[in-house]
Amino acid sequence: MNEVIENLTLEMIKDARKSIKESPLGVINTQLIPWTQTSLHMDISCNLYLKLENMQKTGSFKIRGVTNQLVKKTKGEKFVTMSAGNYGKSFAYALNHHGFQGKVLMPDTAPPTRSAIITRFGIEVERMPSGLLMSGVERCIAESNMTFLHPFDDLDLIAGHGSLGLEILDVIPSPDVILVCCGGGGLLSGVAAAIKLSNCNNTRVYGVEPEGACTMHKSFIEKRPVSLDAKSIAVGLAPPFAGTMTFAICQRYVEDILLVTDEEIKRVVSILYNAGLVVEPSGAAAFAALTGNKVPDISGKTVVVILSGGNISKQELSTFPDYTDI
Repeated sequence: MNEVIENLTLEMIKDARKSIKESPLGVINTQLIPWTQTSLHMDISCNLYLKLENMQKTGSFKIRGVTNQLVKKTKGEKFVTMSAGNYGKSFAYALNHHGFQGKVLMPDTAPPTRSAIITRFGIEVERMPSGLLMSGVERCIAESNMTFLHPFDDLDLIAGHGSLGLEILDVIPSPDVILVCCGGGGLLSGVAAAIKLSNCNNTRVYGVEPEGACTMHKSFIEKRPVSLDAKSIAVGLAPPFAGTMTFAICQRYVEDILLVTDEEIKRVVSILYNAGLVVEPSGAAAFAALTGNKVPDISGKTVVVILSGGNISKQELSTFPDYTDI
């Protein structure tokens, strides 16, 4: 595991940022704004900023990692991945743009609208129980000679996500706290590494997971990557296992993993929507940790919350309670 950490250098993250910036896929440097520029009505004691990855190309941060994963790939390769939606959408968009063939294996708990988005890019989707995803990947490799692009446990992907951390430092050179959602840990490990390797040693980076899908939290307790029958309304944060690479990097650079309930996530999705910010459950988890008072010692501190994705349908939103105030 030390080798994994040593291989992820600041230079690697900077190179990934350059590759992403030069890519034709259109990845953007998303806005980092003070919450006072929104119509949110909040009573908070910290200096809060929101990183709007819900406005990113393909609707989430995932395009950063996919873009960097594909930099060295060659024409004629066929790719397979597993995704509950956002990685699959970015994967499909990128493959379609580059003219690659591919397939997404999706847990059958993911909303059907996620499958439809991916197939519109000409990429096949196969739905299955989440516990069978890895065996499905192995089948595609063996039978169709496909190359596996891991949706979170891959150094090129992690370095790509680290570009987001560097963007934060461009605006706020020394944030006190950064809150990042955590599923498999790709975004969390990338952002945390970018921050700490930039010598921001006093910045506390926290991961946020749903209580029903707390694989990284349990991995921290057991000091090894664990598997879990993960279930949450935040399906993008519910992979069946924590990544080996992401666990090692998070263990080194992340302060702690905070937990939120599905009800807390639903509440902030509605509150953000009513303030004009369309954020999916997975993308709102970090904000739920802030509003749920899960983050220690933030009074007077500069806090950055990453709103990591905005891929939610009208049908999904209609099932959420209509909260108005925090």
